[in-house]
Amino acid sequence: MNDVLTLTLFSLFGKDFNLMEVVGSIVSLAILFFAYRRLMDYFSPKIQRSLEITKRNKTRLFKIIRRMLVFLVSIVLVTLLNVDHNLFTKGDFNFTILHILKALFLWQLAQLLDWVINNLFIDYFYPQGSSQNDLKNTSSIHGARRTVQYSFYLIVALYIVDNFNLDYAFKTIPIKDGEIVINISTIMNALLAIYIAQLIVWVIIHIPLLKLYARRNVDVGAQYAINQLVKYVVYTFALLYALTTFGINISLILGGAAALLVGIGLGLQQTFNDFISGIVLLFERTVSVGDVLEFAGTVGVVKKIGLRSSIIHTRPNVSMIVPNHLLVNEHVTNWTHFDDSIRFTVEVGVAYGSDTALVKSLLIKAVDENPYVLNTPSPFVRFLAFGDSSLNFAVYFFSKEYLIIEDIKSDIRLYIDKLFREYKVIVPFPQRVITMNKD
Repeated sequence: MNDVLTLTLFSLFGKDFNLMEVVGSIVSLAILFFAYRRLMDYFSPKIQRSLEITKRNKTRLFKIIRRMLVFLVSIVLVTLLNVDHNLFTKGDFNFTILHILKALFLWQLAQLLDWVINNLFIDYFYPQGSSQNDLKNTSSIHGARRTVQYSFYLIVALYIVDNFNLDYAFKTIPIKDGEIVINISTIMNALLAIYIAQLIVWVIIHIPLLKLYARRNVDVGAQYAINQLVKYVVYTFALLYALTTFGINISLILGGAAALLVGIGLGLQQTFNDFISGIVLLFERTVSVGDVLEFAGTVGVVKKIGLRSSIIHTRPNVSMIVPNHLLVNEHVTNWTHFDDSIRFTVEVGVAYGSDTALVKSLLIKAVDENPYVLNTPSPFVRFLAFGDSSLNFAVYFFSKEYLIIEDIKSDIRLYIDKLFREYKVIVPFPQRVITMNKD
């Protein structure tokens, strides 16, 4: 019986295969295939029902899983049967069957992770039932998804490059303490550092910080400032790491940068002034994104605060680029620094002898019926003074429509004029008495 089991059936790559090895391999494959079919029959409807994926996506998922199992089983069999045949040799590197199988398995693993990101990433962070208004940065979730996908494929590509001896050097630059090597792996490592930095920034901003903003009721301007600082810090470390992958000594760069910045600072004093002012704005938050400013005779909404300049959207629908040092050092009126409800005034004069109670009620009526005027705080009227030719009144009201406030005032004045005509209230014009002497 032992002679039958050890009977050599065929040879492959210089390896003799007996009956026991062949039968054992066939039985193992049959068991794995049967187990796979049973698992798929059991989990397939549950996956489709619980994840609510389409039939096409489910089919693609199972194809990826099948290919992964085939390559995994192949790797196990090649290892156990010791048939890792050397296909060719390049230098000190032996290209074998296992190299191909491992690369194919990792590529399928990357495709599986790609599928998971494509089909589950958005649903995890934004469950079904969330309105589009709740997705503050809908495009950012797709950007983060692409970043994760690129990172997976870069990791697989790095494995293939490192294990298949494909790390081709494009250029070698000699330096004082060594050399800078630019090859495939260093470029891939630098790109991977950037993608991971993007992912870290996204995770920090959209998971812990987003919850913190909601819990602490942090205003939009403060959110923007914190998010920018997170980006600057993470991207700076990512850039430094990317430089180290090329063999660049960071300590030399930091030491040289100190001396270089002194020289550059003398020629770019204003630029550095703007840079420091941008940091002051982000920390101090006297001016934040979304604030309405009156600056140099212009009123506008702050759309962006950068490290060098800020963008203000003005009433004529024009973007004004303002150097940051002007927002820090010049006189700037921030209309919405503490409260976004701003009080405005419309003044009018009526003739002497007019019913002042009627005038007051008509002025309140004029502002109350304007849709852009807030009910709280309530509008009110003041009798300002006995003028030379009129009794001077002012109606005060609150509104949040800063950019169109002049149009709102114009509509209120037109309505006041209509009400005065209707109720016979006279708006006088200045009168002068001229006396002529006859000589």
